[in-house]
Amino acid sequence: MSHLTQDLPRTLGALRTSSFSETNLAGRGVKDELRQNLICRIQSGEPLFPGIVGYEDTVVPQVVNAILSRHNFILLGLRGQAKTRLLRQLTTLLDEWTPYLAGCEIHDHPYAPICRRCRDLVDAEPSDAPIAWLHRDQRYVEKLATPDVTIADMIGDIDPIKAARRGQDISDELTVHYGLLPRANRGIFAINELPDLAGKIQVGLFNIMQEGDVQIKGYPVRLPLDLLLIFTANPEDYTARGKIITPLKDRIGSEIRTHYPAVLEQGIAITQQEAWLRRPSPIEVRVPNYICRVVEQLAFLAREDKRIDQRSGVSQRLPISLLENVVSNAERRALKCKDDTAVPRVTDLYSALPAITGKLELEYEGELKGGDTIARELIRTAVGKIYNEYFEGVNFSQVVKWFDLGGSLKLDEAVDSATMVRQLDAIQGLMEKTKALGLSENEPDAVRAAAAEFILEGLHAHRRISRNEARGFSGEEKPRPREPRDREREREEGKEGKEGKGERPNFRRGYN
Repeated sequence: MSHLTQDLPRTLGALRTSSFSETNLAGRGVKDELRQNLICRIQSGEPLFPGIVGYEDTVVPQVVNAILSRHNFILLGLRGQAKTRLLRQLTTLLDEWTPYLAGCEIHDHPYAPICRRCRDLVDAEPSDAPIAWLHRDQRYVEKLATPDVTIADMIGDIDPIKAARRGQDISDELTVHYGLLPRANRGIFAINELPDLAGKIQVGLFNIMQEGDVQIKGYPVRLPLDLLLIFTANPEDYTARGKIITPLKDRIGSEIRTHYPAVLEQGIAITQQEAWLRRPSPIEVRVPNYICRVVEQLAFLAREDKRIDQRSGVSQRLPISLLENVVSNAERRALKCKDDTAVPRVTDLYSALPAITGKLELEYEGELKGGDTIARELIRTAVGKIYNEYFEGVNFSQVVKWFDLGGSLKLDEAVDSATMVRQLDAIQGLMEKTKALGLSENEPDAVRAAAAEFILEGLHAHRRISRNEARGFSGEEKPRPREPRDREREREEGKEGKEGKGERPNFRRGYN
């Protein structure tokens, strides 16, 4: 037992005369407890749900209303929208320690026990019944709904071994082996992916929620449980597919919609908070702000791309995993090249494709193009958008001219940062433009190299210079003049019809 509970009452008689007064215990259920503690926290101005970013004006006020209304509620949202994290933080609104009758499987209230064993104990020892204490973290029970969940898992079952050992009739209430729901008594019970529960299990849930009774193997058992029931679900499963039985849906007090970050800054804050960036390493790891913005912009673009299944969503785990992978690739390169500082480059985004493709559910058109191709296009578009934030209206004609005159640059991961900077210095007017990214004159070579590569990738994203795996960066290829034999070949291939509909063949070179 923790030293924090050593001075707490140990018997029912001592509890009645302790600072845990009747007003704190008698007649106060878990929903009232949550409500009272929430009111105190609102009045004191403390943060309600630390670490939950982007929900301050949308989801959090609705959750607060549900708790103040003493509602069971459900969070509806796509994957990666912090639904489970938000639910788990509800335990911070519970009292730190809660008394219960020692030895009770369902943590019976000392003043109002509901199981037969505890009722008999209090009748036999009204003052000396032993008291134990439950910490708030132990009052949260979570279950992932799957089709194979049974009523025995959720509510309980008859235990013939317990009946035989105690010499009791198998129909006696004392022979029940309690399931998860009764064991969460006087706490919070959360079910993730509620629609995946079989219909008969949902019936058992709403019956015990509302009426407080259930049948176990044909025997009626009265269990007026004290619970806050909370659920999560995908909106499509919860509505269109009809996987929720109507009486259960009717008994859920509030239906709260979650969402992805509304603006780039919110997404960046979440990713910075959750990604493993402050890692022990023999070298310094520095992540430029423009790389963080590109990573987050990529996730925003994916959530709007019609080739990606928006019903499944693009989880916030995508930018988190992507940024971790990008940093790891930069760290690997720095260790291999003996650099003192690891700084992620745009090249590292392409090396981190496995962190993107595994989190995208593609539509038919996307499946035809392939996950790698779509991921590369998303990276290129994201770089182009963030490039505009820093370099909108900046004149790069000198850099573009260097490539148009035959200059080319192939960036090799095996080359150390100092060598790469020397190669980039050869491009007229390039390195001086990196100051717009907040670089000073004394920055390490790794920082300067990453900034220059970002500029080149931005120019490529806007089709001002070319880039392919074999040649690296080079001058943008211009379409050659169309000749009569081109039109003849197009007619033979059936392309002339498309031109008749207003479409023109695109000779511009795409992404290599």
